[in-house]
Amino acid sequence: MSVLDRAFDIARSTKARVVLPEGDDPRIAAAGRRLAQEGLAQPVPLAPASGRYLETLLAQRPMRETVAIRLLQRPLMRAAAMVASGDAELMVAGAVAPTKRVIEAASIVIGLAEGIKTPSSFFLMVLPDGRNLIFADCAVNVDPDAAQLADIARASKGSAQALLGQSDVAFLSYSTGASGVGASVEKVKEAAKATGFLGPLQGDAALNEAVARQKGAGAGGHANVLIFPNLDAGNIAYKLMVELAGARAYGPILQGFQRPVCDLSRGATVDDIVVSTVLAIAGDRMA
Repeated sequence: MSVLDRAFDIARSTKARVVLPEGDDPRIAAAGRRLAQEGLAQPVPLAPASGRYLETLLAQRPMRETVAIRLLQRPLMRAAAMVASGDAELMVAGAVAPTKRVIEAASIVIGLAEGIKTPSSFFLMVLPDGRNLIFADCAVNVDPDAAQLADIARASKGSAQALLGQSDVAFLSYSTGASGVGASVEKVKEAAKATGFLGPLQGDAALNEAVARQKGAGAGGHANVLIFPNLDAGNIAYKLMVELAGARAYGPILQGFQRPVCDLSRGATVDDIVVSTVLAIAGDRMA
């Protein structure tokens, strides 16, 4: 059974409640109908602000009550409060709102998972030969420092473990081991040391066991989680995989939060929204 087939089965069995705060967008409305009709999730309407949501927000992020009341007038903040309060299992947004606003709402109201200080995202890459890989971060963090890169890797390990059943994390670089120098290489080395994951590795050493041996990378060659040193590298890589290798890219799906939050591309199709929602549900249930 493929990763997607398994994810759809899990979604149908759990029927998680999903809040779609951008319901005025025709794509979101159509995706909500499909999720309900196919038994993949239970779309719940965006609730009005309430005293309970206010309490939830103030408990997560202490602030003046007047400020909190104003924040809850925003649909994204209110949707996040619904998730944090238990009125929905996940929030799916981003078809209209920019990524930074989705992350802002999730960070303020839902909060980050234990041990994580940096929200990030991943793409599930499905290759024509049946292989599945996690690419991170290809959508959120422009130039993460070593500590942020370590956070991205830890969260990605959990995402891979949940969706793929196992995780082998590699920090990518233009250098394998000590073969190259530069600020980017040093950053990756520091992140690898902090986490215990392999790196720095060039792409071939991360994926090809024979190349890894040739380059002295030891246990390399088996990675299914590729951590890119910056957004340039990650975004370029995933788009090239789609255009040149015929891969399918599902996401970006946010990670690192206490509860699942799905950020959509503003060019997302109805199919994209449905699949991203299903993967977010499955990742949470399988974690």
